[in-house]
Amino acid sequence: MTPESEGRAAAEEFRVAHHLGVQPLGDLVAIIEQVTGIDVSVVDVGPDEHGLTMRDPVRDAVFIAVARTDRPMRQRSTLAHELAHVVFEDRGVSDDELGTRPPAEIRADAFARHLLVPVEGLPVRFGGHRAAAPSLLSDVVQRYLVSPAVATIALHQAGLIDLDTKAEWMTMTTPVLAARHGWSDQYRALADESDRRRAPQRLLTRAIDGYLAGVVSVAAIARLRGLPADVVEREFVAAGLTPHDQGEIGWVSARSVPVAGITPAELDADFPEGAPG
Repeated sequence: MTPESEGRAAAEEFRVAHHLGVQPLGDLVAIIEQVTGIDVSVVDVGPDEHGLTMRDPVRDAVFIAVARTDRPMRQRSTLAHELAHVVFEDRGVSDDELGTRPPAEIRADAFARHLLVPVEGLPVRFGGHRAAAPSLLSDVVQRYLVSPAVATIALHQAGLIDLDTKAEWMTMTTPVLAARHGWSDQYRALADESDRRRAPQRLLTRAIDGYLAGVVSVAAIARLRGLPADVVEREFVAAGLTPHDQGEIGWVSARSVPVAGITPAELDADFPEGAPG
């Protein structure tokens, strides 16, 4: 099998195994965490970093981290790409010194595309679409929340556009499509969401349990979320979340604690075996 066919087959199997059908996937972070048990985090990293997968063999844990970015479609592709490395149990995969992508990276790209846009679902939804026009591309990008390039490849594989149209559409960008076809407000909302730090939900749930038990401070939870402690404190008050025994954590003032980030170095310290993708 080629890397393309391997990636497609694995993506189709993943959707079947987790009862995802051929519908668009919503919050990809939540879906990955809920159906696989993998912890996912959105973190601050350098401009050239997009995502990585880390494994802790001692705790038999897998952790996916992706970069904060105002390009939401890229972030979703990165998440799906890193999930592919977990599915295929890839380790230490990266481009070579000449920038050539190894088969495992090509396979992960294919998995990501087919997970995000199941080709078999496109003719059902868009087979009766008017003649191939940028509005078709816009509809697929908006519905599946993928880049125009990913959508274009899927449309061509589904037999809905020809090679000339594919070549033309591969150069289009999401902001331009959104502006032209009236969904810029949605795109800005997506960009705002993808440009925020996000801690793994299971970790936050355990931390909030500890807060309610009076053994974890608001400051610790704020650090996990990358927010000012007083913002988290107000959120908890509004939600009626009150520790059973506030004396345990009364030594710290929420407003006195600075916002602290989680760096890739800190993540590596917790997960010694890195597998960047």
